[in-house]
Amino acid sequence: MRYLRLGHLPRKKHIQFRKPDGSLYAEQLFSTRGFSGPMTTMYHLNLPTDVAGWEDRGPATAQYLEDEPLRHRHLLTPRMEPHGDAITGRVPLMGNQDVVWSQALIAEQMDYLYKNAEGDECLFVHDGSGVLESMCGSVPFQPGDYLVIPRGIIYRLRFDALPVRMIAIESHGPIETPKRYRNEYGQLLEHAPYSERDFRGPSELVTMDEKGTFEVLIKARGRHTMYTFAYHPFDIVGWDGYVFPYAFSIHDFQPITGQLHMPPPIHQTFAAPGFVICSFCPRILDFHPEAIPVPYNHSNVDSDEVLYYCNSKFGSRRGIVEGSITLHPLGIPHGPQPGAVEASLGHTKTEELAVMLDTWHPLKLTREALALEDPDYWKSWQPRT
Repeated sequence: MRYLRLGHLPRKKHIQFRKPDGSLYAEQLFSTRGFSGPMTTMYHLNLPTDVAGWEDRGPATAQYLEDEPLRHRHLLTPRMEPHGDAITGRVPLMGNQDVVWSQALIAEQMDYLYKNAEGDECLFVHDGSGVLESMCGSVPFQPGDYLVIPRGIIYRLRFDALPVRMIAIESHGPIETPKRYRNEYGQLLEHAPYSERDFRGPSELVTMDEKGTFEVLIKARGRHTMYTFAYHPFDIVGWDGYVFPYAFSIHDFQPITGQLHMPPPIHQTFAAPGFVICSFCPRILDFHPEAIPVPYNHSNVDSDEVLYYCNSKFGSRRGIVEGSITLHPLGIPHGPQPGAVEASLGHTKTEELAVMLDTWHPLKLTREALALEDPDYWKSWQPRT
């Protein structure tokens, strides 16, 4: 992301910056990868180290099944019931050492703040609107927005109405735009499927000068700990740098098309160590007179492929509904189901909308995932009679 600044700042870093009463603001360097990665400098009304108390809230790790047979999967998230808030309502469905995919049908507003100190988060808001409130400021969001929240940022989500469908992708490494979209200065190139104008950082810094009891649930080292502060943690009067939450709409992704079918990397939206996130969006299809518009058969030799369908308009899949998740694991090929190739001939446009996760290591499922499974999905490649 680009450099951003909000609020009041001193002329230089690490010099005296005083409040109207003459006391010093508390400077905090928010750094990543030690002091070698993106950083933000913040100025607090209170000492960010001043904690009133803490309480262990138990394990915060997904419980995976170790011995599941190899097969294509179809998970029907419409079977989920509304549950919890934007944090407690997350149901882990799959993951590995690099990433965890959780699904949520959010029923409640958050009455506390949250900090994931263990991983970056990419939240995809399927059908809700509201505001991401954070220590860096407010980020309004709409249906179809990705919300990228760097680790360590204190935040909460406020929704305009509930329930809301949401994906939570938690990364053990930084979530970034792909390097091939950027020049040596970090600027997005002309061939990228989006520009800097499409990314929406905090638009307003709300400084909370309040005393009382404020709770921040922190995820770190596989556990949740509830920290209590005697002041509101959103007490920042100014900040500048490169680390802050932001929104990007899937509807602002600019699809790349070609004369013949283009491979999934053209849909890549974000990159992280061990996986990528892609956006399949409405677009013009291949324009060669003999083109086959749907994907060809593909062997997943070294990656698992997960697709979340934001609508049911996916030409190469049968039996898919809005909210379906398909998992095509490494080791077995997948491709158009019988009849899909012929049915696609002559089509010039697709209205599909989907979020894809491709991982370099196998994903393990949870019992909660199996409870949503369509057990006959693997049969959908058998010839129709």
